[in-house]
Amino acid sequence: MRIEHLRERLRALGARPGHEQSVLRHWACALPQQRRSAREDVLPLALREALPALEAELQGLAQLRSEHPAEDGSARLLVALADGQTVESVLLPRDGLCVSTQVGCAVGCVFCMTGQGGLLRQLGSAEIVAQVALARGLGNHSGRAVKKVVFMGMGEPAHNLDNVLEAIDLLGTAGGIGHKNLVFSTVGDERVFERLQNLGEGAVKPALALSLHTTKPELRAQLLPRAPRIDPEELVAHGEHYARATGYPVQYQWTLIDGVNDGDDELDGIVRLLAGRYAVMNVIPYNTVDGLAFQRPAWERAVAMAGALHRRGVLTKLRRSAGQDVEGGCGQLRARVGGEARPIAIRSVFGLAAL
Repeated sequence: MRIEHLRERLRALGARPGHEQSVLRHWACALPQQRRSAREDVLPLALREALPALEAELQGLAQLRSEHPAEDGSARLLVALADGQTVESVLLPRDGLCVSTQVGCAVGCVFCMTGQGGLLRQLGSAEIVAQVALARGLGNHSGRAVKKVVFMGMGEPAHNLDNVLEAIDLLGTAGGIGHKNLVFSTVGDERVFERLQNLGEGAVKPALALSLHTTKPELRAQLLPRAPRIDPEELVAHGEHYARATGYPVQYQWTLIDGVNDGDDELDGIVRLLAGRYAVMNVIPYNTVDGLAFQRPAWERAVAMAGALHRRGVLTKLRRSAGQDVEGGCGQLRARVGGEARPIAIRSVFGLAAL
C-alpha cells in the first residue's frame, strides 16, 4: 500500500485536509483512531464508520513476529507483512529506529546476509511507515520513544525511491519527526542526488548517509558488486554538495572488516577524501555472519583507526554494532526463519577462499 492511495481512500470517505492529516497522525504516532482531543474536528460520518476496519488494516501492514533484545539496549524486530513476507526493524539506543525499505536487496554487498538472497519485492510507503507505527506502539507499553528513523535496514532505498521519499514526507509532517532525524542511507545513485537536490521549498529534506566502505574504486566494485559505479571521490563530492545545501553533515558509513578495509592505506584515503568536509565518518566494526569468511576486526584496531582519523582532521564516531549478541547483522534474523542465502565466491583481492 502507498500513502497516496490511503489519502485517496480517506478523501473518498469525505475527509477534508484536516481530517486526513488527523488520521495519518494518529496512525504514524500509534495513537488510537477512536480517541481524539476536543480540539480536533469531528470526522465525517462515513469516515468514522470506516475507521475500525481501516485501523485494523493499517495495523496488519506490519506485525511483530518476534523481538530479540540485546545487551547494548537495542532490540531487533522480525516484522511480518500482510503478504507473509518478513523484514527486520531495529530499535536503537537513544530513541532511534532502523527500518527496512525492501524485502531483500539487489545491491548484493558481499559481506551482508540480506544481499545474498537478492531482491524479492519493494515495500510500499505505507509498509515503511507501518514499521514506525509498530515500534511506537511497542514503546507505548515500554516507555521507549521513536524520535529518529534511519533508512538503513534491509534493502537499498535508492531502488525504491518514490516509496521511501513518500514515507519520509509523512514521518516529517504528520509523524512529528525532525527532518534531520530522518536519515536516508544509500550506496550512492545519481537518481538520489538529483531527487534530493530538487525537492521543493517546504519539502521534508532528510539527512544523508552514504555507504563508503573503501576509498578504492576496484575494491568497492567487489564489495558492492551491483551498486552504481560511482568513484568514491565523486560520491563524496555529491555528498558535500547536499550537506552544504541542507546544513546537515553527511554521515559516511564504513563497515570495518578485518584484513579488507582496515589498513593504513585506507586510513590515508579517508583523510584525503574527508578532511575538511562537512561530514561525520561512522566506523562500524563488522557483525560476523555465519557462512561468510569476513571477520570482525579487533576492537583495539578499530579504536586506533578512529583515533588516527580524528587526529588527522576527520570527525569520526566509532560505533558498537547493535545487537552483536542476537546476530544483529542485517538479514541474519530473517535468515534464521527461512530463505537462508547460499555461500558465494569472492575474488582473490580479499585473500579469501570461496565462501
